[in-house]
Amino acid sequence: MAHRSGFVNIIGNPNVGKSTLMNQLVGEKLSIITSKAQTTRHRIMGIVNGEDFQIVYSDTPGILKPAYKLQESMMNFVRSAVSDADVVLYVTDTVEEQGERSADIIEKIHLSGIPTIVVINKIDLTTQEKLEKIVAEWHERLPEAVIVPASAKEQFNVEAIFAKILELLPEGEPYYPKDTLTDKTLRFFASEIIREKILTNYDKEIPYCCEIEIDTYKEEPTIDRIAATIYVSRNSQKGIVIGHKGEKLKRVGQQARADIEAFLGKKVFLQLFVKVNDDWRNNDRQLTRFGYNDI
Repeated sequence: MAHRSGFVNIIGNPNVGKSTLMNQLVGEKLSIITSKAQTTRHRIMGIVNGEDFQIVYSDTPGILKPAYKLQESMMNFVRSAVSDADVVLYVTDTVEEQGERSADIIEKIHLSGIPTIVVINKIDLTTQEKLEKIVAEWHERLPEAVIVPASAKEQFNVEAIFAKILELLPEGEPYYPKDTLTDKTLRFFASEIIREKILTNYDKEIPYCCEIEIDTYKEEPTIDRIAATIYVSRNSQKGIVIGHKGEKLKRVGQQARADIEAFLGKKVFLQLFVKVNDDWRNNDRQLTRFGYNDI
């Protein structure tokens, strides 16, 4: 049997379950998941290998109308994911309203001619009648696409999605060594886990104003020693992140350390610092420094 390989890019609006689906398909928690929109900021690759195939999945930020330069960079990741895909996995769900926000991207997918699977996620939250209506609407919007109802959280129909991807994947040699899981570094995953804890521990604008930078990452035989800085946009946000007597920052550190240890399978010593980086979300130089201008 000929070897198949290709890039399967996961695209869709915020909070429809793209990252949950990616993690299910890869079998590892590579993308952070919270109930907040804009949880994913980067393109994150997860690679699945078999004897006669290699699938390079790419999770992308949710489609949005940019309000500042960080979000413009996030949307650049989405647009590039349409143009360089071998298979597009467009994820929607049974509860979101189809607005104008995603119309341009859907039109781009339609005109691209790239094999597309539309995953209608969260079918456990709807009725059969409503589901049939949603399926009909997507057949109209993307007539060439394969429509697969699923529930990523409940692992329903994930195998059917995987089988359809294999069927659509072009023949070719692997793009990465067969033991590769992702294109991201341990530093990246450590920073994403810390950011996930900020998303779950703070409200309002705080999670969206924070960026994590790993200052040092020292691997030792029995322990990894990590020092990281949480950057905020304004001085007033620094005190909120630290909290009364440092309690909030301590909680973030404890939760992040536990998850990093689970991810690595070894002990971790984690130090967190908080600094102000004025309006970094609108600063091209800072966005490049934090990896947002790498397409």
